[in-house]
Amino acid sequence: METWLIRGARVTDPSQKRENEPLDVLIRDGVVADLGPSLSADAREIRADGLDLLPGLVDIHVHLRDPGQTHKEDILSGCRAAAAGGVTSVACMPNTSPVCDTPAVVGEILEKAKRADARVYPVAAITSSLKGEHMTDFAALKAAGAVAVSDDGRPVPTGSMMKRALEEAAAAGLPVLSHSEDLSIAAGGIMHEGAVSRALGVPGIHPAAEEAATAREIALAAATGCPVHICHVSTKGSVALIRDARRRGVRVTGETAPHYIALTDAQLLSRDADYRMNPPLRSEEDVAAVLQALEDGTLTVVATDHAPHAPAEKADFVSAPNGAVGLETSLSVCYTKLVETGRLTLSELIARMAWNPARLLHLAGGTLQKGAPADLVLFDPAARWTVDPEGLHGKSRNTPFKGMTLTGRVKLTMLGGRVVFDEGVAPWTS
Repeated sequence: METWLIRGARVTDPSQKRENEPLDVLIRDGVVADLGPSLSADAREIRADGLDLLPGLVDIHVHLRDPGQTHKEDILSGCRAAAAGGVTSVACMPNTSPVCDTPAVVGEILEKAKRADARVYPVAAITSSLKGEHMTDFAALKAAGAVAVSDDGRPVPTGSMMKRALEEAAAAGLPVLSHSEDLSIAAGGIMHEGAVSRALGVPGIHPAAEEAATAREIALAAATGCPVHICHVSTKGSVALIRDARRRGVRVTGETAPHYIALTDAQLLSRDADYRMNPPLRSEEDVAAVLQALEDGTLTVVATDHAPHAPAEKADFVSAPNGAVGLETSLSVCYTKLVETGRLTLSELIARMAWNPARLLHLAGGTLQKGAPADLVLFDPAARWTVDPEGLHGKSRNTPFKGMTLTGRVKLTMLGGRVVFDEGVAPWTS
């Protein structure tokens, strides 16, 4: 395995309270061996002048579509996309075919992931086949390698089952990731309910669909003392519920996604299904609330909800499945909307995209501490680029950021000391 010495970069690592520090970083045997000024070692040198050196991102909400839907994405293609976006760890959701609800499927995913360009952590289903009828065996799933449980894609239908899931998952040491949606309120809507849905003449999804379910999960967490994580928070009301609960000491955390801070439902006036996701893009008021929640720490995690679909599946605005790809653009979108605007420092952003999610799921990544896996990113904060769907590294092209000009771009990604993405930074000759 190569020994690397990265020189000239500005190191930012919230786990060590480092921000913009000019340090050399030595990588040996796949781990961070040393950090300091003017290091010397027998190693291949990477000159990183003008670049930020960051921990690899940890994305805890990704759909890799493998097994069973590999025409959209597979583990290897999804991890290539992750590497291009500076993401070195992904937690993959269980709505595959078959559903990831048995140790055998967990094992299949982990076996395929051995050749991938990112670390893959399976999230197992709460209920068998995501049907909401019978609980899975949490202890067996954890023993097989699952890092959390979720029925993402569908909510757990009853409060009694969710209460039991929280209690049994806590006993097994597995975080619960909640898809918080009241389907009876969502009732077939395809976008945010508001002026745009009325103008288009299509059924909308009222924010109450998310907020009612979020309130249920918070109440159950308060009643049991067990933690719950709310996925893809998109509304002002959900933010208020989570903020209040955290102030009361309820063990609730929340995440949002880059599209909920960068886009609104106005995008759907184009009738382009690439802007359709669940939860849907919301109003400007909701976006402002989510941005404030990231600033004040109400929401502690940014994850992509990377959801690939084939072009033919996204062709019809009304019948298309929900979801958008996001692994390759997440850091640049968040840097543009949060750091460039002064809402967050770079360290605060990386805490939400690497260190906090790693701690939430008890993963080894998200840090550049000595002895940690050498999962890292070189990022050019001055780069300006326009998102071209045809230039993406995954199988699907359904990005809602197409045509958007962003600031900051990943130049190199390293996984366990192995370069998995490079735009001409690493020295490939001795």
